[in-house]
Amino acid sequence: MKVIVAGFSKTGTKSMLAACRELGYNTYDFMENFWYLGNDWNKIMTSGGTTEDFKRMYEDVDACIDAPTFCYWEEIHQAFPDAKIILTLRDEESWYKSFAKQMETLDRNIVLKIMFIFTPIGYRMFNFFKNLNRVAYSTYTSRPRMNMNVSNEMLLKQLYRKHNAHVLMNAPKEKLLVYNVKQGWKPLCKFLGKPVPKSPFPHKNKNASLYDEMMAENPIARRGFTELTLTTLGFAIFVSLLYLLNSRYEFLAKFIPLKRLLQRFL
Repeated sequence: MKVIVAGFSKTGTKSMLAACRELGYNTYDFMENFWYLGNDWNKIMTSGGTTEDFKRMYEDVDACIDAPTFCYWEEIHQAFPDAKIILTLRDEESWYKSFAKQMETLDRNIVLKIMFIFTPIGYRMFNFFKNLNRVAYSTYTSRPRMNMNVSNEMLLKQLYRKHNAHVLMNAPKEKLLVYNVKQGWKPLCKFLGKPVPKSPFPHKNKNASLYDEMMAENPIARRGFTELTLTTLGFAIFVSLLYLLNSRYEFLAKFIPLKRLLQRFL
């Protein structure tokens, strides 16, 4: 582990993900942590972990970003004391508005809701979200609502403020960069000892565009959508067969009440 991005979600973390990868770092974001290390993280978030756990989990990873790693930046740094720490910041008011908009946008997404309920990857992600939202945001997630309730603005701003203050107070000063993605490549590359790329600094997840970007760029997200497509197709075939059986063999209708089954699942 060479770089720990300790900034809260929605402080430019997706832009930092793209920047770290462009600089050549093997980087784990939320989706990689969920997909490859989900069991480890569920254990850590429910019953705790050790320095040895983090050493094993991130042995071949260069950088980590976003939830749940920002909650455990200090413990990860204890496992990798030579790693540099980047605290991404933005002003509190714009952070809350952006964070709330993303959560609400994701929660209104009907495709995600169906995927979370009916697919294997969605079931796993629900359990992951449930633990993550409790640890990171002091809230409870209930199915089919996968994202947190963002109506408690005061609580969320307090969590944001306390997290940033804790990083500023406890991160080793010689290993810490306080950074806003609007500053671009120069301060980031200077801190990391990397040459400045010729390409413009990446700016991702603008206007809560996370879902569209993940479906376009992230193979894990695309796998979830494939599972959803197959599940939907299987369910449609199942309902069609029931309909044909009910129509052809009237006596089966007594044992397979189609209307009640459809009302239960739809």
